[in-house]
Amino acid sequence: MIRAGRASREFLSALVSGRSELALRICSALMLVPLAVAAAYVGGVAFALFWCAAAAVTLWEWILLVAASHRRAAMTIGAASLGLAFAAGRHIGAAFAALALGTGIVAGLAPAGRWIWLAAGIPYSAAIAMSPIVLRRDPGYGFLAIMFLFAVVWGTDTAAYFIGRAIGGARLVPRVSPNKTWSGALAGVAAAALAGVIVARAGGIMGLPAVAALAALLSIVAQGGDLFESFLKRKFGAKDSGRLIPGHGGLMDRLDGFVAAGALAALIGVARGGLETPGRGLLIW
Repeated sequence: MIRAGRASREFLSALVSGRSELALRICSALMLVPLAVAAAYVGGVAFALFWCAAAAVTLWEWILLVAASHRRAAMTIGAASLGLAFAAGRHIGAAFAALALGTGIVAGLAPAGRWIWLAAGIPYSAAIAMSPIVLRRDPGYGFLAIMFLFAVVWGTDTAAYFIGRAIGGARLVPRVSPNKTWSGALAGVAAAALAGVIVARAGGIMGLPAVAALAALLSIVAQGGDLFESFLKRKFGAKDSGRLIPGHGGLMDRLDGFVAAGALAALIGVARGGLETPGRGLLIW
């Protein structure tokens, strides 16, 4: 009888906690989504500053996660290399040189056994800003490319979260992230393909089967980015990367899938459309 009562209380507590977490997630999304869309619509300097700020916060969270005792030197050097890279703007070679130099210096200062992880925070955080900035610079398809990327990542996250919790089933990678399921992962891919097609169709893009396949690929990569961050937190004994966003943890927790999908989207766009029209290269097949 006592055990039954205790089990009932634990179940109710978990239920209330789950609803509270969901409410926080929804409130956070209602604040962040319009802000991100507005920045993408405005473009230009405002958009660049928005993502540069996101990169700086992500770098700070990464450094605190992997080597808190060396945070000042690493953050100073990392921020300087990010600043130089973003200032280089259209000079891609100079931007990569600045990032490589900063990464090398941080690696030299890092404690033994952690230099790889500490130094990796610079290219990781740089990708968060550089990928959307590169895509948005396309005068004809930049905004649509960003909306497509948002739709894919947000569709993946939303469907994976709700369908995974509703259906459950076999775990995706239980040693890395015990809460992620195959049902959620597959639902995320399907939702991303649908969301990507809807955005592309609304923007007048043809070749929708290819767009759907691209969205599905980006969804898989986004989920890989999510799993990578889960691995990183587990390796360094952290539940969240920070406490900046209620219901989500840190900014890294919110952008883990975006950084991976965004990097691949930018690479595809530049490979097919060049630096002047990467949005077209991403969307026109």
